[in-house]
Amino acid sequence: MSLQVEKLEKNMAKLTIETSAEDFEKALQSAYQKNKNKFNVPGFRKGKVPRQMIEKMYGAGIFYEDAANEIIPEAYAKAADESKLDIVSQPDIDVTQIEKGKSFIFTAEVALKPDVTLGDYKGIEVEKAVIDVTEEEIDAEVDKEREKSSRVVVAPRRKKVKDGDITTIDFEGFVDGVAFEGGKGEDYSLTIGSHSFIEGFEEALIGVEIGEETDVNVTFPDNYQAEELAGKPAVFKVTVKEIKVKELPEADDDFAKDVSEFDTMAEYKADLKVKLEEKKANEAKGAKEDAIIEKIIENATMDIPDAMIKTQVKRMVDDFSQRITSQGLSLEQYFQFTGLDQDKLTEQMKPQALKRIQSRLVLEAITKAENIEIKEEQLEKEIADMAAAYKMEVDKLKELIGDNEKEQMKSDIAVQEAVKLIVDASIEK
Repeated sequence: MSLQVEKLEKNMAKLTIETSAEDFEKALQSAYQKNKNKFNVPGFRKGKVPRQMIEKMYGAGIFYEDAANEIIPEAYAKAADESKLDIVSQPDIDVTQIEKGKSFIFTAEVALKPDVTLGDYKGIEVEKAVIDVTEEEIDAEVDKEREKSSRVVVAPRRKKVKDGDITTIDFEGFVDGVAFEGGKGEDYSLTIGSHSFIEGFEEALIGVEIGEETDVNVTFPDNYQAEELAGKPAVFKVTVKEIKVKELPEADDDFAKDVSEFDTMAEYKADLKVKLEEKKANEAKGAKEDAIIEKIIENATMDIPDAMIKTQVKRMVDDFSQRITSQGLSLEQYFQFTGLDQDKLTEQMKPQALKRIQSRLVLEAITKAENIEIKEEQLEKEIADMAAAYKMEVDKLKELIGDNEKEQMKSDIAVQEAVKLIVDASIEK
């Protein structure tokens, strides 16, 4: 394999990677072996058609794509390592030569980690946080616990829907008098005021009686997921079949005993106040760090390539998808409920992705400027803390952590040291 590196504008680089004709031939043969069972040719048993005959019938390039896909990942990884470049994006691959009997050549455009010129990062002025917990906030916490202990019962002696009710409904939606796909439901549980339906739908059910069929007129949002419905007026024929309400326990001493280790509501509230103060203190600490880093970013200069932002956005979208999947919701369902799509979600995440990149870059620059180096005992402590969190033996965890992961952990610890440094050097006003 041969490699040529060309530095481009805006912290980009192009790697031109060439593999031998022999390696390309091996990849072609491998592609043939993987795909030969897909071809049916009279006179030959399935999987026994010679490669030359398949190439003659379907063209010489029939196996090119699979062969390229086999070569590129390994060749790119080797080239990236050999280049010694600090690559911070996924490669943009372009095949420039692919022909039987010749070397295989492709290019990979990548983003490089940009240099950072720091401005002032010590003595940053920030507003002093005031930690204050009100009675209303304490009562709100009590109400949250009451909600958790609530039970759902049929609304006694009431036939009309009110805000907050849990209704059971049948519905069917029509656009221009025609029922549309996905617009019908039976025995559907809908909490009025949850905003889980199209805007105006839930409000229109307030005052409707059990057993009464009513027409609910709504307009689908312009950005609705189903394009054939976006922006169109619709009529839903809805029948309320049942009304239920949440029955909350009284906020008294008995309730305090049930949900806490305390005997009285006064003691329980006092404990809630302490916990809320701790929570607010942690939030204030995080807000202070964010404000300081924000000003340090403003004082610094760096030229961040678009490909670096694109890669960060993809990571964030993947993380988001995993989180909602763990909650039992697919990304496609999320798009359907919110009216978003992949492009809109990506666009929404760009500012946050840029901020994450900028924050990491300036903090890493500070670790260099301050010569922050992480000792082995600090890494050992971090691994021990991780082992405790995952309830694993330290030695077992060490076996799972490679050298690259250890270096990343050291970098993360150094960044936290940099955060502590700039916070300690800040000035509260």
